[in-house]
Amino acid sequence: MAQQLVDRRDLDFVLWEQMGLEKILEEKQYKEFNKKTCELILKEARTLAIKEILPTLKPGDEEGVVLENGSVRVPECFHRPFALLKEGEWPNLIMPPEMGGQGAPRALGIAVMEYFMAANWALNCYSTMGNGTAIMIQIFGTDEQKKTYVKKLTSSEWGGTMLLTESDAGSDVGALTTSARRNPDGTYSLTGNKIFITNGEHDLAENIIHPVLARIEGDPPGTTGISIFLVPKFLVNPDGSLGARNDIVCTGVEEKHGIHGSATCSMALGSKGECLGFLLGEERKGMKIMFYMMNDARLNTGLQGLAYASAAYLESLNYARERIQGRDLADFADRGAKSVPIIKHPDVRRNLLRMKAYVSGMRSFFYYAALCGEELGLGNKGDALGEAFFSLLTPIVKEYMAVMGYEVCNQAIQVFGGAGYTRDYLVEQYTRDCRITPIYEGTSGIQAMDFLARKIGAEKGAAFGKLVQEISRTTARAKDFAQLSPLAEKLDSAVARLIDIARIIGKKALSPDFKTAFAHSLPFLHVTGDVIMAWMLLWRAMVSAEKLDKGCHPKDQSFYNGQIKTAEFFIRTELYATLGKMDAIAQGCPAAIDIDDDGFGGL
Repeated sequence: MAQQLVDRRDLDFVLWEQMGLEKILEEKQYKEFNKKTCELILKEARTLAIKEILPTLKPGDEEGVVLENGSVRVPECFHRPFALLKEGEWPNLIMPPEMGGQGAPRALGIAVMEYFMAANWALNCYSTMGNGTAIMIQIFGTDEQKKTYVKKLTSSEWGGTMLLTESDAGSDVGALTTSARRNPDGTYSLTGNKIFITNGEHDLAENIIHPVLARIEGDPPGTTGISIFLVPKFLVNPDGSLGARNDIVCTGVEEKHGIHGSATCSMALGSKGECLGFLLGEERKGMKIMFYMMNDARLNTGLQGLAYASAAYLESLNYARERIQGRDLADFADRGAKSVPIIKHPDVRRNLLRMKAYVSGMRSFFYYAALCGEELGLGNKGDALGEAFFSLLTPIVKEYMAVMGYEVCNQAIQVFGGAGYTRDYLVEQYTRDCRITPIYEGTSGIQAMDFLARKIGAEKGAAFGKLVQEISRTTARAKDFAQLSPLAEKLDSAVARLIDIARIIGKKALSPDFKTAFAHSLPFLHVTGDVIMAWMLLWRAMVSAEKLDKGCHPKDQSFYNGQIKTAEFFIRTELYATLGKMDAIAQGCPAAIDIDDDGFGGL
């Protein structure tokens, strides 16, 4: 049977053969999990995704969300699978037991999310977004706040959001105008308006808890004066029951290019002067607290890009195997030759292999980054270099996987041809839905500035040095295999050039020409991502070569040979283009900075 959403064989390869999840399962906190348990969970997740969630993707897109009298109705077809997700405790799979979760390994939770996101990201997001709110409360909240909110959020009984953006304070969060006034009883009265709020209002949860960034009256301007407050849709009584409706109201839902089933809301706080909020953590520590949620949100956006790309690739692969069109190129002169499936045509094969390379590389990269983060929670807290390294990977995961996920979806339409441009096939929707990923949770430019300004120089450059060392370890091992040695040498050369580029752009960023450096910061992030893709694919090829040398089962030979060919394709085609991009960065053309504003035209 044709694969859907996620290639299970490839997922198993990453989890068990490349990343060695069984070693993680030896940790005491995962004693309830073993390989068989994890495989059963993945089997159930796949079944739920394909049979219950995926059928809601197209109807949910067509129906969208409806705002009436301040309440938002999600597509009717969302209610049954949402109930099944909640009943099966899928949203809290990786949450720790003290938060009401099942404490599963993060990699297993990611694998489940791949299926659910690919099946219907909007629906899945309603069930999981409360976890980010719960984590902030668990870390920074009072005992009473933890008792009141955390388990309700991780169970999906209550929903969670993130209220940052205002019409004049998007990426510049410090410019926000939402204010908070202290009340004698220790609560705060909030007044303001927020926009672009995912899940700000919906009818799937009985209550919604809104973390809101606001400035307490009299506190300083900029990000240093921002605090964070918990603002429930319904106030909660001391016994845990729901009380009065709070003065926070949805005033509009956005008509978007994609993810139509997701309620993107405008929210008004205190329009009646009665919006109560409860301080989370300390005053003027709002940005620090919010970034606990924001960093996870950025990683999840990268996973979203991967999920869309994976589903779109498999859709186009299945189509290419079934669509009969044109004669084989070898028989082109024979007008009587039979038409063949389009997967036989060279350009379609090139396109599919390019898509496969990015999906494979991104999957490996995401699980690698996630495991680096998990290690920090397995007795390695306080590892400054480990934390800096994980932090270095975060903007690459978010930006690169978002952009390349969209590119894979775009090329999936190309495989379908004109049919892909219609709404008869899901690749059109996957492409529309994926377009948001390079924008929200910090745009491409924001990720690039963060990467250049903060991440490359972290720990005096040791974090970037660790990346180089990790890649070099793989290339050294790959050189033991004759068919991989030339690829490893080519990757070594690309890494050496990347080191040069990091030095050049880093030096320029500290010079009077710093604006020119930042004009090239996004290409710099992208070439770093390209090198990481080559690394991940070579790593895959090395594992596969080892399996082939040891005499694997005949049914696995095509899979392992496919990994080697995918690495060969990427390193011998895509990586050459990367080296050209590096040359452009090194040249440091200042035209984008030097051009007059009027020179852009349009006057």
